[in-house]
Amino acid sequence: MTPARCTLLALTALLMAGCEIPGVYPDPRMVQREADAKAVGGACRHALRGIEDCYTLNPKAAKAAVFAGWKDMDAYMRENKIEGVASVVKPALPEGSTPPMEEAVATSKDKAAAEAKDAHGAHGSKAKTKAS
Repeated sequence: MTPARCTLLALTALLMAGCEIPGVYPDPRMVQREADAKAVGGACRHALRGIEDCYTLNPKAAKAAVFAGWKDMDAYMRENKIEGVASVVKPALPEGSTPPMEEAVATSKDKAAAEAKDAHGAHGSKAKTKAS
């Protein structure tokens, strides 16, 4: 090879090394979605949720990535003897649905008790003023 060809080849290789060729690297949005889905899976495992519940609560997340995150967190928690933390937030009810009967009864009992207390308190103060 002649020196001119070596220089041209080295210069071309140098220019191509700094070049970002479209389509070679994955789309950053797809990478972010996958990372988010893995985080969701890990969070579900830490919250003591089953994988099926996690799929149901996060329908837009990729199931494979959710499972990978759930599995990784499961292995991590077992390895480090970490106990999960039960979720305290209940899933929101779909629009138009009614709360379970037990909650509806408890709510109506609470309202009735509050109304009775208010009514009793109002009558009690009137009785005191009349007696005075």
